[in-house]
Amino acid sequence: MSRRRFGLLAGAAALGPLLPARPALAAPTLLPSGMTWQLMWSPSASANGMGAWESIEDDRADSHPAGAPHIFPEGDNYRFTMHTVDRDTSTDRQRHEVTGNRTSTSSYLRWRNGELWRVTYSMYIPSTLKATTTFTHIFQTKMPGSGTAPITVTSLRRVDGRQTIEHKVFEPNILVGRTDLEPLHNKWIDIDYEIKIGDGSSGAVRWVVRNGGATVVDATRTGVDTFLGDRVRPKWGIYRSLGDTSGSLQNCHLLLTRLRSYKAVPR
Repeated sequence: MSRRRFGLLAGAAALGPLLPARPALAAPTLLPSGMTWQLMWSPSASANGMGAWESIEDDRADSHPAGAPHIFPEGDNYRFTMHTVDRDTSTDRQRHEVTGNRTSTSSYLRWRNGELWRVTYSMYIPSTLKATTTFTHIFQTKMPGSGTAPITVTSLRRVDGRQTIEHKVFEPNILVGRTDLEPLHNKWIDIDYEIKIGDGSSGAVRWVVRNGGATVVDATRTGVDTFLGDRVRPKWGIYRSLGDTSGSLQNCHLLLTRLRSYKAVPR
């Protein structure tokens, strides 16, 4: 039986940590007066499986077929497993990621210039997935296409020796928010993220991290560039450099659940 099939059959209670009741998320600040959030995407790992994604980048270099699949449903969670032997097509890094918001076999959401989007999800970062001295990204927004730089990134980064989780506008390296990672290890945390897609200085982002009933980050950046061209799409997973000098790279995984995408629309 494949690991993917096993994950579908066994269920979250047997295979993953228990997910506590979700606290109320903070009221969004980027939503203009007269607008409301319309739910556009709400996949279930147990019901939709890997059909939730526009595309899947699971060991695209075929570096570790014995470990496949590296991304699969595990009960009601999506699991991303990274082994130290895994390599991307660029062999100085590792990548197991999913992209986009698929709504049917033939359609997916397209985030366009001038629009305001919001994504919420719960995330479990075990202590084996550590912050590194070089990049370890676990969420990105990007323009589709090969060779394009990220627009925004959520990363696990060592800062003055501390493990942190941070969100940045990738270029020109604008920090939106940052907090210590270790208190968030081995527990479910909630992410509430908004992006106003805009060219030049017309974009904005808001990043909220909640741990149980406590908000540990609620940070907003306005006047930033959040559009490269064509459209924007989200990416989740583990994408990390092998250049870490802290000894933090080890076999690890990441769990995601309760993923939702909302679009700002007129009331």
